[in-house]
Amino acid sequence: MRRLYTLLVALALPLVSLAVLWRGLRERDYWRGWGERFGLGAALPGDERGLWVHAVSVGEVQAATSLVAALRREWPGMPVAVTSATPAGRARARAALDEGVQVRYAPYDLPGCVRGALRRLRPALLVIMETELWPNLLAECARAGVPVVIASARLSARSTARWSRFSSLLQPALRRAVSVAAQSAADARRFEALGVAAEHIWICGNIKFDREPVPGVRESGRALRIRYAAGRPMWVAGSTHAGEEQAVLAAHAAVRGVRADALLVLAPRHRPRFDEVAALLERSGVKWLRHSAAGASVAADPDSAAVAAVLLLDTIGELENFYAAADVAFVGGSLAPIGGHNLLEPAVLGVAALAGPSQGNAPDVARALTESGGLQIVCDGDALGAALIALLGDQAARARMADAAQAAVAANRGARERVLDLVRERLAPPPVPAPARRALVR
Repeated sequence: MRRLYTLLVALALPLVSLAVLWRGLRERDYWRGWGERFGLGAALPGDERGLWVHAVSVGEVQAATSLVAALRREWPGMPVAVTSATPAGRARARAALDEGVQVRYAPYDLPGCVRGALRRLRPALLVIMETELWPNLLAECARAGVPVVIASARLSARSTARWSRFSSLLQPALRRAVSVAAQSAADARRFEALGVAAEHIWICGNIKFDREPVPGVRESGRALRIRYAAGRPMWVAGSTHAGEEQAVLAAHAAVRGVRADALLVLAPRHRPRFDEVAALLERSGVKWLRHSAAGASVAADPDSAAVAAVLLLDTIGELENFYAAADVAFVGGSLAPIGGHNLLEPAVLGVAALAGPSQGNAPDVARALTESGGLQIVCDGDALGAALIALLGDQAARARMADAAQAAVAANRGARERVLDLVRERLAPPPVPAPARRALVR
């Protein structure tokens, strides 16, 4: 079965490469580090075996940052490489991690590409964040004797059913090389159903709860608030997708009917959509600014920031700073059927948060925040507008939501330390068998 899978991946590779080249015409980050996708690139410095942490995109990278920092403290001399599959994830990792961490693209799931990456990274252990099951990656790690820990692991019922139909692809490697630090008991059962031995599965919780705000983010937020919304209400719609911007703009129109000076910061999830959303704003007739060009706009018209109704956040890596500046945050990917994005970013900052009902990506996070009173779920643009009007007009209600969210985060911390315990166990030298100990005594 794995040979057939490998053949299909190899046949698809030219099309995948063409797609990457095409996307690179608009986003040049797709072209940078091209060889890393084929297992090429520079080797990690030094001769010591290192740690390889794989985080597929931005959300997983954000979850990995606190773990990587803890790994660096625990093993300060050990090289660490972090791989991602997307330019946004790679850029986020470069911004969030110190210079001692090597950041690169993950290899394609072909034996030759994976072997090349293993030769260059020389991992003593691979840590995979959340849910990345690549048959050749797992098989080649088993072949090379590299143990794998899936940290903060989650697996939906749908994914379990899909993988179960191709169990021979994964089971040999899952039984030989993989340990799972599952987010929940349900996730643990699903990984066991796929073939991970029960004695290699631990329920550790969601490591995203252990993430701390980026250093200096509150100071950056205060500066942004002074720059764009001094003396007026401000809310952020973060990580929005196609279809959500219209609902967000309708909600903002309702808010402006009550507070005419209110500012919306609109942050599309993906860079290629920045111009699309800019065109939508242009058609809407509202006064708006691009954050990337705000300096020039304000220089030409000093009052432009004060009269703008919408600020388009068209840069990568600044959303958390704007959450820190906001009165209320709406987290996107949740009115559209995407599964929701990172609710914990505003929660850890103490910002009242709203989101749509689509929360399949991290249902435990949404449940914990909602049950605590730190998150309000809205079903459409009208409900979003009504919730915003109520919260922007009630500072005490915002404070109660913020306190509840931070309490929920604090109550669910601890997954990182439990994952570290598992990593320590996997990196520890194996115990000397009893016969060998007797021989040494003699």
